Amino acid sequence: MPPHASVRTARRAGVVGVLTLTAALALAGPAFAHVEVEADTAQALAENVTLTFVSEAESAEAGFTAMRVVLPEGIAPGDVTLVEAPKGWKFKATGDGFTLGGPKLAVGTDAEYKVRVRQLPDADEIAFKTVETYSDGEISRWIELPGGGAEPEQPAPVLKLKAAAPGATPVSPSPTASETAAATPSASSSDETTPAADIKEEEKEQKAEGDEGGSTGLIAGGAIAALAVLGGGAWWWARRRSASAED
Repeated sequence: MPPHASVRTARRAGVVGVLTLTAALALAGPAFAHVEVEADTAQALAENVTLTFVSEAESAEAGFTAMRVVLPEGIAPGDVTLVEAPKGWKFKATGDGFTLGGPKLAVGTDAEYKVRVRQLPDADEIAFKTVETYSDGEISRWIELPGGGAEPEQPAPVLKLKAAAPGATPVSPSPTASETAAATPSASSSDETTPAADIKEEEKEQKAEGDEGGSTGLIAGGAIAALAVLGGGAWWWARRRSASAED
């Protein structure tokens, strides 16, 4: 084999090894958050705070039709009012949060909406478990909370809060979740597309899947290591052939 041909072979082998390893790492990487929440005042005990939620469209065939959000501890459903939503979408309080839905959004269109919260709780961070529904019936659940050192695959949107301002105190208690549900006809069980009990059950299932995923992760890790070795071995072999040819 001519020397220049051996050099080209070595380079190709090296490139193939790098690309193979990169692809394997990409496939084994964790999922990124697909629901985000921001606040105009991200501070504990802040009052009349506007929260902006953005759900990223993932389906190539269907558009969003509904969102269901479970409020964190310290925010009652009666504390939340709608500020802005996609055209035609309606807001409804539920026993533990709210739902928002209406005409199907165009395929590939993110769902963005804003709500106003009477007061944020005195906490370092708060999570808003979110369930998305598409027009074809597909459901995405972003309800996992960080913990145990592992990145959740379907993380709930989390809002980090600054410490409360000096002298800030909680406002008068708001209605409890059960009182709000009783006082709000739209919060009946028939209106709750994904009751809290279902979300809790889903969390259990996802935890079980996560445990199974641990062994899968080990297998994937072994496969990645093997690919790295094979890629490096191919590059070394080609380089050796190149050196022999040059000699």
